[in-house]
Amino acid sequence: MPAAKIAVSLLLLYFLFSRVDIAKIWSSARQASLPWIVAALVVWTLNVLASTWRWHLLLTAQDVQLPRKELFNSLLVANFFNNFLPSNIGGDVIRIRDTAPAAQSTTLAATVVLVDRGLGLMGLVLIAALGASMAVSLHGQGVLPVWPSWLWLGFFASAAVAVPAMYSPEGLGKVLRPLTWVHPEWVGRQIQHLTDTLARFREKPSSLIGCFGGAVIVQALVVIFYVMVVRALHIPVTAQDLAVIVPLSIVVQMLPVSVNGFGVREATFSFYFTRVGLPIEQAVLLSLVAAGITMLHSLSGAAVYVTRKR
Repeated sequence: MPAAKIAVSLLLLYFLFSRVDIAKIWSSARQASLPWIVAALVVWTLNVLASTWRWHLLLTAQDVQLPRKELFNSLLVANFFNNFLPSNIGGDVIRIRDTAPAAQSTTLAATVVLVDRGLGLMGLVLIAALGASMAVSLHGQGVLPVWPSWLWLGFFASAAVAVPAMYSPEGLGKVLRPLTWVHPEWVGRQIQHLTDTLARFREKPSSLIGCFGGAVIVQALVVIFYVMVVRALHIPVTAQDLAVIVPLSIVVQMLPVSVNGFGVREATFSFYFTRVGLPIEQAVLLSLVAAGITMLHSLSGAAVYVTRKR
């Protein structure tokens, strides 16, 4: 499977680079504005801070008390692993490992991360659906790689699953009960931990609402981050178009067909840019530079990880 993902990323990148002027891309990259790059790094830091707040909100609802600074550092390390490992699972493992001792339960720590991920995904799909609907009114259906109806269907389907699970965890426990045939005692205990965790969330719905609102804020900050990058690269794309393509590209990258979205992300940007009359070189440049800045920022997580090991 990893070999297939690498092959897909390389093939897509080869296909794109065979159709662009690489010298032109390099020349544009060298003329990037350093102040705007620094501004993009600042916005990405705000993104991590907002994500920290969401995570802290969910942990507090479970009576798990951890300083925000520790959670912020854990997210930095998680982002480093997400960017430099061929999977986003590594970052979640770090977050679970860092909070399990305070939670006194690996299942509780994992459930909190899972809920955070799920609400974040719902916020992302909602923003993508809104952006796609706006794009259709601005440019027509042909500019989009994904139909708005699919995104709205995905959002409401995920809500239809999430709401009953949160407000009736006992029902979810019954649905999962057949899994106990694998190991009745251990699996049964994990299911009980899961339902107890969801029941505590049910008692504090404000934490879930706040986390979902935070997810929307995080996605808005991602769009602002891209606005900073296009300013740095002098690319004439509007903030409205970025509000459309950025969430859509993140949704498309979630398909498990590439290494950390490389190739798929650039192809999605290229598809949209050509539909709105912008050259493919600018799409590839924006995608790669934005990815490079996030990887540069994630190196701070490597520093935190090394310091903790020492």
